Amino acid sequence: MTFLELGVSKDLSKGLKEMGISIPTKIQERAIPVLMNSQTDFIGKAQTGTGKTAAFGIPILSQIDPSKKHTQALILAPTRELGQQIAKQLFKFTKYTDKIFTESVYGGEKIEIQLSRLKRPTHIVVATPGRLIDLMSRKAIDISKIKTLVMDEADEMLSMGFKKDLTTILSKTKGDRNVWLFSATMPASLNEIINSYVSNDAIRITVDKDDAVNKGIEHQFVVGDEVNKLDTLIYFLKTQKEGRGIVFTKTKAAARTLHKQLKAKNYEVGLLEGEMTQKDRDKVMRAFRNKTLQLLVSTDVAARGIDVANLAFVLHYQLPDQMEYYTHRSGRTARAGKKGISLALVTKSEVKVIRDLEKELGIRFNQIR
Repeated sequence: MTFLELGVSKDLSKGLKEMGISIPTKIQERAIPVLMNSQTDFIGKAQTGTGKTAAFGIPILSQIDPSKKHTQALILAPTRELGQQIAKQLFKFTKYTDKIFTESVYGGEKIEIQLSRLKRPTHIVVATPGRLIDLMSRKAIDISKIKTLVMDEADEMLSMGFKKDLTTILSKTKGDRNVWLFSATMPASLNEIINSYVSNDAIRITVDKDDAVNKGIEHQFVVGDEVNKLDTLIYFLKTQKEGRGIVFTKTKAAARTLHKQLKAKNYEVGLLEGEMTQKDRDKVMRAFRNKTLQLLVSTDVAARGIDVANLAFVLHYQLPDQMEYYTHRSGRTARAGKKGISLALVTKSEVKVIRDLEKELGIRFNQIR
């Protein structure tokens, strides 16, 4: 299948091709024709890293009327990083089309800057829920005429405490608009929102876990004692030479400790964890993207929305609590058709978790001795 065969315009397809996106993923293949050709509410269940941005972004861009200056679509995202990433992707998709203006708004940046940017014509707003409500209360954004409201990573928005904000936003857009909801999991709290604000006739699409798992990733594990983990990690990093990657921990404390230990061994390493200020997180991500840093130590919460090209590996210093997080972590490598390694450092008692992951995700782990 090509994007042209899915009904995507030549100009949009050209922009995608230039970004190295030429073969639609499963979610894109199934969502794009439906969303482009029918006025419908939509619920898509798919893991992070399966190409959701293009799955909803291309239909939205196809429906925007550039000659009308008002806001026609609203995309809600849980974190600043993901919001910025979505806005950047939409901008790149439209390289060869008529000018479509997207504005990204989020907490952690001076609201005055965003107020002045929103005075320009804005067709699409990408927002974190809290900041959007601030801007709406200042009458800086009018969402009354939007045709489409997208909730990306809806489960994550709820787990971050945005439920009240979401219901406020949704209740202000009732009427002639479509809600497209994308989520990796469907917790009960999300069903409440779906039952209240999404049409009963919504089209539902689930992309199987098997389809979501990236075939370019080689999954590996090493069994050892907790005390030897640092040595194993150092040994692995030596085999990687120039390769860049992310090392994941489960807790903030573990991330901070490991960051210190690696710095002491002269590694160019950055730290990402949930309690850091937005300014510090941006600084670290900039250095990592510019390749000044070879490594990033990160917790799961901080990793949402990280999109860095050409990462050679992901290393699980501690296994995550939830299975979804394993897919989300490992999906940071082997992007855009490249190969990558996902290596887990486990103790004897955790080998069972590796076997569960194999069963659940339909993947095969190789043990490295």
